[in-house]
Amino acid sequence: MIRTRRLELHHLSVDQMISLYEHPEDTSIYEGASFTNPHRHLVDDSGPLKWRVPQVKSDPTLNKWFVRWVVLTDTREIIGSTSFHGPPSVDGMIEIGLGFHPAFQGQGFGPEALVGMWSWAVDDPGVQRLRYTVSQSNTRSVKVIEKFGFNNVGVQIDDIDGPESIYEMSSSDFRRLHWIEWRGP
Repeated sequence: MIRTRRLELHHLSVDQMISLYEHPEDTSIYEGASFTNPHRHLVDDSGPLKWRVPQVKSDPTLNKWFVRWVVLTDTREIIGSTSFHGPPSVDGMIEIGLGFHPAFQGQGFGPEALVGMWSWAVDDPGVQRLRYTVSQSNTRSVKVIEKFGFNNVGVQIDDIDGPESIYEMSSSDFRRLHWIEWRGP
């Protein structure tokens, strides 16, 4: 688990991820958990599971990079999820995605989850560059990623979202700029 100031990022096992995708109403994946899923995150909309489940079925060792519940520590409820798109590429690039229930957007939970995930990832020697892609019309996310100091390095066409801006930062720059934020003063 990754902890931030207000959040816990709980990793889903391969079996939990497959079960959630293939049998979303099966509540056994929550047995023994210290949190609940009242907003039905990834139940009503499978989100990244449609891509991550085939990846872990093909190679379960990839799962360390995949889906984590975002749990609000005060209420012990799942408010979103985050996942890297895959393991680091050959040149050390890793891309992240995240999603939150609408009631929890605009409260700084996204940036907090990103710092937690990126701080965890840059400890891996295979991660050399962090990537975040965002629809050019998503001005709130563009402001967030620019506030982190990521550089806009181009545009790509996403099959689902259309044109997206590509933002990147080196792992060393992330450590230099955001280490105190993660580790505390």
